[in-house]
Amino acid sequence: EKQAEKAVHQKKEQSKTKCRKARRRHINLVAEFNRRQRKNIWLETHIWHAKRFHMVKKWGYCLGDGPTEKSYRACYRAMTKHCLLQDLSYYCCLELTGKENELLKQLGRICSNDTGLTFEEACCLSGRFEGSLNLYRADRYPEDMLGPVTFIWKARDGSENRQLWIWMHPALKQDVLRELKAIFQCSEPEEIYIPEPVTTSMQEGKQIDVALSLGKKRKKEDKEGEKAVPVKKIIGDGTRDPFQSYSWISQATGIVISDRTMEILRYRLIGPLSHSVLTETLKAASLQTV
Repeated sequence: EKQAEKAVHQKKEQSKTKCRKARRRHINLVAEFNRRQRKNIWLETHIWHAKRFHMVKKWGYCLGDGPTEKSYRACYRAMTKHCLLQDLSYYCCLELTGKENELLKQLGRICSNDTGLTFEEACCLSGRFEGSLNLYRADRYPEDMLGPVTFIWKARDGSENRQLWIWMHPALKQDVLRELKAIFQCSEPEEIYIPEPVTTSMQEGKQIDVALSLGKKRKKEDKEGEKAVPVKKIIGDGTRDPFQSYSWISQATGIVISDRTMEILRYRLIGPLSHSVLTETLKAASLQTV
């Protein structure tokens, strides 16, 4: 009798716990992923790396440090004979928009011709090539170096306004951003980012229970009655508070500084077949003139 009572209690306890398929349902996973990204932001390729790499938390991101298997020979073989892809999306991107003359005038204060390449280089100014240089504090060369950055200009479209993207390491972002806002006199925020409220797994569980009590299906449905698939949400990025403004404008010069971190992804291809991979992957869009 005691054994029978134990068996009955065990069956009741097991029935309360959800099966693995229910626990790993997509709506629960998305809420869990959002919760785990509140302190350290995930890259778009995080799930792929998390299954194959040792993950470390640095600079506000969760990055892959080293492979779990012995893949050094495979990586070396890919770099020398094939193609190797690296995800550099954790690098920060600052976008400058304004008149070309005004941009070059102020950017000349934080770099020097003595170090080599500058923002005024003809091949880079046309937008065909990416440049790299060392930034310094305004009018402080050769002292007070901020760090190395890479930049690329958007190709000319006939107007005097240009766009410039500057890429830098997350550890340098705050110093470089502070210096750019000072030289361009950008103090007023143009836009303020307000993140959408993220429902936790407990809240979603309550919603599901209410739906079940009303006799509805477990899966969510949108207005048209189709199954709605929740999308992974990224709140801010690893170097910016979600409630902090991400775009600043100067009333004097009209220059706009925008923080495009985690909005523009960045990948690096290494190997002799890199161009072949790009040509097979990317297809040129047909231009339609009105």
